[in-house]
Amino acid sequence: MSIRIFILDDEPLARQRMRMLLSDISAECMSEVVGESGQPQAALDLIAECHPDIVLLDVQMPGMSGIEFAQHLAQSARHLSFRAPSVIFVTAHEAYALQAFEVQALDYLLKPVRARRLQEAIVRAVGLRQQVMSIDMAPDNSVGLSIRRQYFSVIVRSRILLVAVDEVVYIKAEQKYLTLHTRDQTYLIEDSLQAIEHEMPDVFVRIHRNTLIARLALVGVERGVDLDDQTDKVSEVWQVILRHSPQRLPISRRMWPIIKTMVKS
Repeated sequence: MSIRIFILDDEPLARQRMRMLLSDISAECMSEVVGESGQPQAALDLIAECHPDIVLLDVQMPGMSGIEFAQHLAQSARHLSFRAPSVIFVTAHEAYALQAFEVQALDYLLKPVRARRLQEAIVRAVGLRQQVMSIDMAPDNSVGLSIRRQYFSVIVRSRILLVAVDEVVYIKAEQKYLTLHTRDQTYLIEDSLQAIEHEMPDVFVRIHRNTLIARLALVGVERGVDLDDQTDKVSEVWQVILRHSPQRLPISRRMWPIIKTMVKS
Protein backbone atom coordinates (compact mmCIF):
# COMPACT_ATOMS: atom_id res chain seq x y z
CA MET A 1 0.00 0.00 0.00
CA SER A 2 1.38 3.40 -1.01
CA ILE A 3 2.04 5.93 1.77
CA ARG A 4 0.48 9.33 1.13
CA ILE A 5 2.96 12.14 1.82
CA PHE A 6 2.68 15.93 1.88
CA ILE A 7 5.79 18.17 1.78
CA LEU A 8 5.83 21.63 3.37
CA ASP A 9 9.04 23.62 2.87
CA ASP A 10 9.41 27.22 1.73
CA GLU A 11 12.42 26.32 -0.46
CA PRO A 12 11.49 24.76 -3.84
CA LEU A 13 14.89 23.05 -4.11
CA ALA A 14 14.36 21.42 -0.71
CA ARG A 15 10.98 20.07 -1.83
CA GLN A 16 12.55 18.78 -5.04
CA ARG A 17 15.31 17.00 -3.12
CA MET A 18 12.73 15.40 -0.82
CA ARG A 19 10.83 14.04 -3.82
CA MET A 20 14.10 12.62 -5.17
CA LEU A 21 14.86 10.92 -1.85
CA LEU A 22 11.38 9.42 -1.77
CA SER A 23 11.94 8.12 -5.29
CA ASP A 24 15.29 6.59 -4.25
CA ILE A 25 13.64 4.54 -1.48
CA SER A 26 10.48 3.66 -3.42
CA ALA A 27 11.44 -0.02 -3.78
CA GLU A 28 11.63 -0.48 0.00
CA CYS A 29 9.10 2.19 0.98
CA MET A 30 6.39 2.84 -1.60
CA SER A 31 5.00 6.36 -1.30
CA GLU A 32 3.02 8.96 -3.22
CA VAL A 33 3.48 12.72 -2.88
CA VAL A 34 -0.14 13.87 -2.78
CA GLY A 35 0.69 17.54 -2.35
CA GLU A 36 3.33 20.11 -1.53
CA SER A 37 3.50 23.76 -0.61
CA GLY A 38 5.84 26.49 0.51
CA GLN A 39 3.15 28.46 2.37
CA PRO A 40 1.43 27.38 5.62
CA GLN A 41 -2.13 28.60 4.86
CA ALA A 42 -2.14 26.89 1.47
CA ALA A 43 -0.76 23.76 3.11
CA LEU A 44 -3.60 23.65 5.65
CA ASP A 45 -6.19 23.88 2.88
CA LEU A 46 -4.50 21.22 0.74
CA ILE A 47 -3.97 18.79 3.61
CA ALA A 48 -7.66 19.05 4.53
CA GLU A 49 -8.47 18.02 0.95
CA CYS A 50 -5.90 15.32 0.20
CA HIS A 51 -5.62 13.68 3.68
CA PRO A 52 -1.97 12.54 3.65
CA ASP A 53 -0.65 9.93 6.05
CA ILE A 54 2.54 11.89 6.74
CA VAL A 55 3.62 15.54 6.50
CA LEU A 56 7.32 16.23 5.97
CA LEU A 57 7.71 19.65 7.54
CA ASP A 58 10.48 22.25 7.72
CA VAL A 59 10.97 24.04 11.05
CA GLN A 60 11.87 27.54 9.88
CA MET A 61 9.59 29.25 7.35
CA PRO A 62 8.81 32.93 6.73
CA GLY A 63 6.13 34.16 9.12
CA MET A 64 5.58 30.91 11.00
CA SER A 65 7.62 28.13 12.54
CA GLY A 66 6.94 24.52 11.66
CA ILE A 67 6.33 23.93 15.37
CA GLU A 68 3.39 26.33 15.30
CA PHE A 69 2.12 24.88 12.01
CA ALA A 70 1.94 21.42 13.60
CA GLN A 71 -0.32 22.88 16.29
CA HIS A 72 -2.62 24.53 13.74
CA LEU A 73 -2.70 21.29 11.72
CA ALA A 74 -3.93 19.35 14.76
CA GLN A 75 -6.65 21.97 15.34
CA SER A 76 -7.66 21.83 11.69
CA ALA A 77 -8.03 18.04 11.87
CA ARG A 78 -10.22 18.29 14.97
CA HIS A 79 -12.48 21.02 13.57
CA LEU A 80 -12.83 19.48 10.10
CA SER A 81 -13.06 15.89 11.38
CA PHE A 82 -10.24 14.17 9.54
CA ARG A 83 -7.43 12.09 10.97
CA ALA A 84 -4.40 14.26 11.63
CA PRO A 85 -1.38 13.15 9.60
CA SER A 86 1.80 12.11 11.33
CA VAL A 87 4.45 14.84 11.37
CA ILE A 88 8.13 14.33 10.57
CA PHE A 89 10.32 17.42 10.79
CA VAL A 90 13.05 17.88 8.19
CA THR A 91 15.31 20.80 9.05
CA ALA A 92 18.82 22.19 9.17
CA HIS A 93 18.37 23.37 12.77
CA GLU A 94 19.05 21.15 15.77
CA ALA A 95 17.73 23.59 18.38
CA TYR A 96 14.01 22.89 17.87
CA ALA A 97 14.03 19.14 18.49
CA LEU A 98 12.53 19.32 21.99
CA GLN A 99 9.76 21.65 20.86
CA ALA A 100 9.04 19.34 17.91
CA PHE A 101 8.38 16.41 20.20
CA GLU A 102 6.19 18.62 22.42
CA VAL A 103 3.76 18.74 19.49
CA GLN A 104 4.18 14.97 19.12
CA ALA A 105 6.26 14.87 15.97
CA LEU A 106 7.25 11.29 15.22
CA ASP A 107 10.79 12.11 14.08
CA TYR A 108 13.22 14.96 13.59
CA LEU A 109 15.58 14.68 10.63
CA LEU A 110 18.53 16.99 10.08
CA LYS A 111 19.43 18.21 6.59
CA PRO A 112 21.07 16.96 4.49
CA VAL A 113 18.83 13.95 5.01
CA ARG A 114 20.13 10.51 4.03
CA ALA A 115 17.75 8.26 2.13
CA ARG A 116 18.08 5.42 4.64
CA ARG A 117 17.31 7.73 7.56
CA LEU A 118 14.20 9.05 5.77
CA GLN A 119 13.05 5.49 5.10
CA GLU A 120 13.43 4.55 8.76
CA ALA A 121 11.39 7.59 9.83
CA ILE A 122 8.57 6.86 7.38
CA VAL A 123 8.39 3.17 8.27
CA ARG A 124 8.26 4.05 11.96
CA ALA A 125 5.55 6.67 11.38
CA VAL A 126 3.43 4.22 9.38
CA GLY A 127 3.79 1.55 12.07
CA LEU A 128 2.73 3.89 14.84
CA ARG A 129 -0.14 5.22 12.73
CA GLN A 130 -1.44 1.70 12.15
CA GLN A 131 -1.34 1.04 15.89
CA VAL A 132 -3.37 4.18 16.51
CA MET A 133 -5.91 3.29 13.84
CA SER A 134 -6.28 -0.24 15.21
CA ILE A 135 -7.59 1.16 18.50
CA ASP A 136 -9.49 3.99 16.74
CA MET A 137 -7.76 6.72 18.71
CA ALA A 138 -5.87 9.68 17.23
CA PRO A 139 -2.82 10.97 19.10
CA ASP A 140 -3.38 14.02 21.29
CA ASN A 141 -1.69 16.88 19.45
CA SER A 142 -3.08 19.59 21.69
CA VAL A 143 0.08 20.02 23.76
CA GLY A 144 0.87 23.67 24.37
CA LEU A 145 3.78 25.28 22.60
CA SER A 146 6.83 26.48 24.48
CA ILE A 147 7.18 29.41 22.06
CA ARG A 148 4.60 32.10 21.44
CA ARG A 149 2.45 31.47 18.40
CA GLN A 150 2.31 34.07 15.66
CA TYR A 151 -1.17 33.12 14.39
CA PHE A 152 -4.60 32.16 15.66
CA SER A 153 -6.55 29.31 14.03
CA VAL A 154 -10.06 30.53 13.20
CA ILE A 155 -13.05 28.74 11.72
CA VAL A 156 -14.61 30.28 8.59
CA ARG A 157 -17.23 28.29 6.67
CA SER A 158 -15.77 24.85 7.48
CA ARG A 159 -12.24 26.05 6.79
CA ILE A 160 -9.36 26.80 9.14
CA LEU A 161 -7.75 30.19 8.47
CA LEU A 162 -4.64 31.67 10.06
CA VAL A 163 -4.97 35.19 11.45
CA ALA A 164 -1.78 36.94 12.49
CA VAL A 165 -1.62 37.80 16.19
CA ASP A 166 -0.35 41.27 15.28
CA GLU A 167 -3.58 41.97 13.35
CA VAL A 168 -5.83 41.51 16.38
CA VAL A 169 -7.23 44.66 18.01
CA TYR A 170 -9.20 43.04 20.84
CA ILE A 171 -10.66 39.71 21.99
CA LYS A 172 -13.96 39.22 23.85
CA ALA A 173 -15.45 36.21 25.61
CA GLU A 174 -18.89 35.46 24.15
CA GLN A 175 -20.57 32.46 25.84
CA LYS A 176 -18.70 29.30 24.67
CA TYR A 177 -16.42 31.06 22.18
CA LEU A 178 -14.11 34.02 21.92
CA THR A 179 -14.63 36.69 19.28
CA LEU A 180 -11.39 37.85 17.77
CA HIS A 181 -11.60 41.35 16.26
CA THR A 182 -9.18 42.66 13.66
CA ARG A 183 -9.34 45.96 11.82
CA ASP A 184 -11.79 44.61 9.25
CA GLN A 185 -13.14 41.26 10.44
CA THR A 186 -14.53 39.36 13.41
CA TYR A 187 -13.78 35.66 13.89
CA LEU A 188 -14.78 32.90 16.31
CA ILE A 189 -12.04 30.92 18.04
CA GLU A 190 -12.05 28.11 20.58
CA ASP A 191 -9.64 29.28 23.25
CA SER A 192 -9.69 30.98 26.63
CA LEU A 193 -8.86 34.55 27.59
CA GLN A 194 -6.78 33.27 30.48
CA ALA A 195 -4.66 31.06 28.23
CA ILE A 196 -4.05 33.86 25.72
CA GLU A 197 -3.28 36.35 28.48
CA HIS A 198 -0.78 33.94 30.03
CA GLU A 199 0.84 33.08 26.69
CA MET A 200 1.12 36.64 25.35
CA PRO A 201 1.35 39.16 28.22
CA ASP A 202 3.57 41.38 26.07
CA VAL A 203 0.90 41.54 23.33
CA PHE A 204 -2.46 41.66 25.14
CA VAL A 205 -3.66 43.21 28.39
CA ARG A 206 -6.93 42.49 30.20
CA ILE A 207 -9.26 45.46 30.65
CA HIS A 208 -12.31 43.55 31.87
CA ARG A 209 -13.22 40.03 32.95
CA ASN A 210 -14.35 39.29 29.38
CA THR A 211 -11.97 41.42 27.28
CA LEU A 212 -8.35 41.56 26.21
CA ILE A 213 -6.99 44.38 24.06
CA ALA A 214 -3.80 44.60 22.03
CA ARG A 215 -1.36 46.81 23.89
CA LEU A 216 -0.29 48.55 20.68
CA ALA A 217 -3.92 49.33 19.80
CA LEU A 218 -4.52 51.40 22.94
CA VAL A 219 -4.80 55.09 22.02
CA GLY A 220 -6.45 56.58 25.12
CA VAL A 221 -9.44 56.47 27.48
CA GLU A 222 -12.69 58.38 27.89
CA ARG A 223 -15.73 58.44 30.14
CA GLY A 224 -18.67 56.22 29.21
CA VAL A 225 -21.36 53.89 30.58
CA ASP A 226 -21.42 50.13 30.98
CA LEU A 227 -24.34 47.69 31.23
CA ASP A 228 -23.66 44.79 33.59
CA ASP A 229 -24.80 41.59 31.86
CA GLN A 230 -25.62 39.88 35.15
CA THR A 231 -27.49 42.66 36.99
CA ASP A 232 -28.63 44.90 34.07
CA LYS A 233 -27.26 47.81 36.06
CA VAL A 234 -25.88 50.81 34.17
CA SER A 235 -22.82 52.49 35.63
CA GLU A 236 -20.34 55.16 34.64
CA VAL A 237 -16.96 53.75 33.67
CA TRP A 238 -13.76 54.56 31.84
CA GLN A 239 -13.54 53.11 28.33
CA VAL A 240 -10.59 52.41 26.06
CA ILE A 241 -10.13 54.17 22.72
CA LEU A 242 -8.59 51.72 20.26
CA ARG A 243 -6.70 52.27 17.04
CA HIS A 244 -8.52 50.80 14.01
CA SER A 245 -11.76 50.20 15.96
CA PRO A 246 -14.84 52.38 16.65
CA GLN A 247 -15.72 50.26 19.70
CA ARG A 248 -15.46 51.76 23.18
CA LEU A 249 -14.80 48.92 25.60
CA PRO A 250 -15.32 49.32 29.36
CA ILE A 251 -12.44 49.06 31.82
CA SER A 252 -13.16 47.28 35.09
CA ARG A 253 -12.32 49.01 38.36
CA ARG A 254 -9.74 46.32 39.10
CA MET A 255 -7.90 46.90 35.82
CA TRP A 256 -8.22 50.70 35.75
CA PRO A 257 -4.91 51.38 37.61
CA ILE A 258 -2.98 49.29 35.06
CA ILE A 259 -4.62 50.92 32.02
CA LYS A 260 -4.22 54.39 33.52
CA THR A 261 -0.48 53.77 33.91
CA MET A 262 -0.24 52.60 30.28
CA VAL A 263 -2.01 55.72 29.01
CA LYS A 264 0.19 58.06 31.05
CA SER A 265 3.47 56.37 30.15
